Amino acid sequence: MSRNPISIEVLETLDAIDRRGSFAKAAEELNKATSAISYAVQKLEEQLDIALFQRLGRRSVLTPAGRLILAEGRDILHTTRRLADKAKEVATGWEPRISIGIESLQSYTDFFQVINGFLLDFPTVEIDISECVLNGGWEALEQGRVDLLVGSPGPVPVQKGYRSVAIDRGELVPVIAAKHELAKQVLNKQYMDSVLRQLRRVVIHDTSFSGITRSEGLSSDGQMFYVQNMDQKIYAILAGIGIGNLPKKRIQGYLDEGTFVPLDIQQKDSSEAFLAWKINNKGKGLKAITDRLIAQQSDK
Repeated sequence: MSRNPISIEVLETLDAIDRRGSFAKAAEELNKATSAISYAVQKLEEQLDIALFQRLGRRSVLTPAGRLILAEGRDILHTTRRLADKAKEVATGWEPRISIGIESLQSYTDFFQVINGFLLDFPTVEIDISECVLNGGWEALEQGRVDLLVGSPGPVPVQKGYRSVAIDRGELVPVIAAKHELAKQVLNKQYMDSVLRQLRRVVIHDTSFSGITRSEGLSSDGQMFYVQNMDQKIYAILAGIGIGNLPKKRIQGYLDEGTFVPLDIQQKDSSEAFLAWKINNKGKGLKAITDRLIAQQSDK
């Protein structure tokens, strides 16, 4: 069997050229001579008998065949990096990287204070944060896309091998922008019910891809306006697009200045929120972060 000419090193070379935009900048990143980069590409082209790059003005751009190799090659690079990370984790017990999904309703101020303290003590651990909404967080944990969930709503899925700790979800406030054309009418209890039905509900998409999505909060009366994250929801409501529940800690400044006006709407009690991780995850970094998050809850 002939030797495969597509090595990890040449894939890293193609990746650097594509990201940096030139052979010279790729050489700088990889700490190699530009001639060495050019030779590696030329050698691969000769071995495969295809062209990987073509000249476009002063730039070298990937051919369709080159784009295919790079796209598939990046998956290989990602897999090999994860393999190296896992090996290091097994050897030391400390994860080089921890992925955390935080529910959009949580207080980011409190959360990032904990993360900053952790990184001051363990600066070599890489942290990857993503925002989760409703069932999307549980799905991400099950599929291994995150190692830890912060603030995902209950109930905790059973028979999944999760360990969970109930935490404060934070107060939610139904609001409307003071500049909304119906703001004054909806604040008048005599007309509130009829006006509410005219107002759009600004809703964040459940980030679940394959599971059953869910929603909660204000009633589903009226039209919906969907956004991808909490920042978009806040700015959509500020713009006067509609109404919605927002975390009080995230919008206290707007409430104080009167930009947001709270609505007197009776709502069901919110479900519990949880820290959650897989029981079989024995990483020392994960334990250190969860211990700090739990301690923060105790201090409140």
